[in-house]
Amino acid sequence: MPQADAETPLMAELQQDARRRIELRGRRFPRPAQTRVITVANQKGGVGKTTTTVNLAAALAQAGLNVLVLDNDPQGNASTALGIDHRAGTPSIYEVLVDGASIAEAVQPSPDVPNLWCLPATIDLSGAEIELVSMVARETRLRNALDRYLQWRVETGLEPIDYVFVDCPPSLGLLTVNAFVVAREVLIPIQCEYYALEGLSQLLKSIQLIQAHLNPDLHVSTILLTMYDARTNLAQQVADEVRTHFPDRTLRTTVPRSVRISEAPSYGQTVMTYDAGSTGALAYLEAAREIAERGAAGADAGPEAALASDTGAPAPTNGAPSAEHRADQQSYPHAGEPVMAAHLEDQ
Repeated sequence: MPQADAETPLMAELQQDARRRIELRGRRFPRPAQTRVITVANQKGGVGKTTTTVNLAAALAQAGLNVLVLDNDPQGNASTALGIDHRAGTPSIYEVLVDGASIAEAVQPSPDVPNLWCLPATIDLSGAEIELVSMVARETRLRNALDRYLQWRVETGLEPIDYVFVDCPPSLGLLTVNAFVVAREVLIPIQCEYYALEGLSQLLKSIQLIQAHLNPDLHVSTILLTMYDARTNLAQQVADEVRTHFPDRTLRTTVPRSVRISEAPSYGQTVMTYDAGSTGALAYLEAAREIAERGAAGADAGPEAALASDTGAPAPTNGAPSAEHRADQQSYPHAGEPVMAAHLEDQ
């Protein structure tokens, strides 16, 4: 049996976990200058959208920030992971979208993490797609409701919300459109497998349509590589492809495959409370720190400036994606590219 040393994936992972424990234990993250509304989206299912949403939210809340999760997926998995009651009849995001109810009437605090709230999703939300079709301002109903809620917190003397995360279903219906309109930023979790690049290509096209017609301030601010297995060449190749085309938006942190992350929802918890010392929890905690520090760094010039600072690229002046970002989506080199890059070249 070969000896484990610093060059083996196992030893490298152990060393990385030890470093993260020392650096991140009890650390407070910087607050953004204003509320950051981030939609976690990917049209491909099974890439870790809900897992990423709840664990980043819990990590930021544990670091002293006020976080709200909007569970906009009829499956209600984010509500389950946060230990939030979402049985049929529970006040939920359905009443907010369809009946015009206040978010304040339906939001619930997380039982395990202070400073973390969730607007749950019930089975009723599965019918909202049809009911919203005939409604006035159907694409902006969630945005209007969130604006009223944030203003209500200010008027009642409550602490402002620092981060709002919106969990999406793996489709582009009216629920996802509402999630894109309410947000200013999109966080894309990408599974380190081949099909994930197809999902990314389709998602970027959808975001461009939303930018053009409904929300010009929307931009992809963050890409997170999930289910990463350092032992496989495929995972490394996918990671290299994404980092090559989106160098300033891809987080340095990757989230590994982890049994602990998968087990946590069955106990109604995030991995941050289920096993805070596990590799998966430490990875999400470090990813949350990256997101918080990028947001704080760009407080004066907007989120795009913070991202541009990673590579020295100039920041846009009007909130639109920079020329470098547009080039990322439109002009990739063709020569010598692996076949999986073909799914990105059409962007």
